[in-house]
Amino acid sequence: MAAGDYYDILGVSRNADDTEIKKAYRGLARKYHPDVNKDPGAEDKFKEINEAYSVLSDPQKRAQYDRMGHEAFTNASKGSYGGGGYGGGFNADFSGFGDIFDFAGDIFGGFGRQRGPRRGDDLLMRIEVTLRDAVFGADRDIEVMHAESCSTCDGTGSETKKTKNCPKCGGTGQVRQATQTPFGNFIRQSTCDLCHGKGKVAERPCSRCKGTGHEKVRRKVSVHIPPGVDTGMRLRLEGYGEAGDHGAPNGDLYIEIHVKPDPRFQRDGDTLLTKIQVTPAQAVLGTTVEVITIDNRHLEVKVPPGTQGGRKLRIAGEGVRKRGRPGDLLVEVEVIIPKHVSGELKALYEKILELEGKKKPSNLGNEKKGFFESILGG
Repeated sequence: MAAGDYYDILGVSRNADDTEIKKAYRGLARKYHPDVNKDPGAEDKFKEINEAYSVLSDPQKRAQYDRMGHEAFTNASKGSYGGGGYGGGFNADFSGFGDIFDFAGDIFGGFGRQRGPRRGDDLLMRIEVTLRDAVFGADRDIEVMHAESCSTCDGTGSETKKTKNCPKCGGTGQVRQATQTPFGNFIRQSTCDLCHGKGKVAERPCSRCKGTGHEKVRRKVSVHIPPGVDTGMRLRLEGYGEAGDHGAPNGDLYIEIHVKPDPRFQRDGDTLLTKIQVTPAQAVLGTTVEVITIDNRHLEVKVPPGTQGGRKLRIAGEGVRKRGRPGDLLVEVEVIIPKHVSGELKALYEKILELEGKKKPSNLGNEKKGFFESILGG
């Protein structure tokens, strides 16, 4: 997890454009890449740079980060982890997420991948939350099936917990193959397929994990969903992904949020929108109506006399909670016109029409058209 603000990590201002962010990222990445910089802490700095860039280079993630702040955006890393069952529904995709910190070859064309123990793969899980949980935040227990270090061999893959140099590559993790062509001899270097680049193999393969050093385990993870999350946002739980090679860190678990539609409320950023219905008489004379908030509290709202249909009344502080500054709730007024009236009610409407002078509706567009036609001679 990055130790500070993402803008500070890349050394750019908060209003930096995409070009400035990319330029800063490339320069820092070259400086701290593990194949180039062997100083202590360079690899951690390298990951921080990638983490910051992965957010600030994505317009949607950057907007969420700017709105929520660093602590809220990364708060999901503060989860608990243990055994047990799971009590909620979710949609999960455990396909290998890969290492999001890998670099494209065009950045480091002259450098190969780092040898030695390989970091574990990341996992991606998608969960659904209610709009109320997205507004106020929530704690969820989810169940994860992932690879951990084998409990029998401690992740070494060896029954004796000892390894030896790979007999095929001699411990280098790489094999070389010479090819003779009309232009001369070419040497091709590739990862050893026996030790998979580690340079070591098990002294005696573990019977439990078959020498892989990993075993599949089902775990329960407690996830804190911070207030203000929205569909598409990803929360990261550091180290809860697939196990890495012996001596290498685990991957991370990413929780992708999907906010379920709510029958009563719509969301626009930090603002919530709901609707109320009033009669024509209430719209004309004004009234007081009851509004139920997202957390089921009952509030009274005054509808001013002469309110037109579509007018939005604002209730401050009843919107999305985020970073201590809640948004507002907009209450849209719908004037419901009865389709059928009879008896005393019909008589009252006829009386109103009579008092209004039985005025016929006018069409402003046609009036304007007639005016211009008269000027232009028809």
